[in-house]
Amino acid sequence: MLDDSFPNKPYSEACEENKEPILAVIAPLFSTARRVLEIGSGTGQHAVWFGAHLPHLVWQTSDVPASLPGIRQWLAQACLPNLPPPLSLDVAGDWPVGPVDGVFSANTAHILGKSDVALLFRGVGRVLAPGAPFALSGPFRYDRRHTSESNARFDAWLKARHPRMGVRDLDDLRQLADTAGLDLVADHPMPVNNRTLVWQKRAASAP
Repeated sequence: MLDDSFPNKPYSEACEENKEPILAVIAPLFSTARRVLEIGSGTGQHAVWFGAHLPHLVWQTSDVPASLPGIRQWLAQACLPNLPPPLSLDVAGDWPVGPVDGVFSANTAHILGKSDVALLFRGVGRVLAPGAPFALSGPFRYDRRHTSESNARFDAWLKARHPRMGVRDLDDLRQLADTAGLDLVADHPMPVNNRTLVWQKRAASAP
């Protein structure tokens, strides 16, 4: 919800629409976690919602520098003790965090280029504690096919904006995850033809 005290605070309708379904998936997933890293926190809306409903853990936001002012506004308004200041994190650079008990990211894989998606998984494999989960939400393809016409149109729109963007195929993500020491353990349907994929760090992996 917008607030006159923060007139320039960013807002995403998609975050409002999917926050409850995603929470239903990650609440049991992160039930014993102490610190969760969110990659690509965007506006900061997810962080405020999840931080309020998961008070037992520290929800660490992160994003590229341009997004940090908006995230700070959401965190300032929420004033929750388990939401520390956001970290500047580019998947292609240094990751100033770790180890963590969980990682979450929404609507990032289709925005990142293919090489950066590989770096995303590699970085998650480094900072994630053995046995800990990584939840990745967004649209995905299966067997090189879109799950809906709307996702196909969205994919075309993304590629028209920039050739590096696009809805990622699960088989490609599996390969990247395997190299990073992560195994797919769950695949949850979400509203508007999205999914939440849950990966788990292997106990004996060394990515």
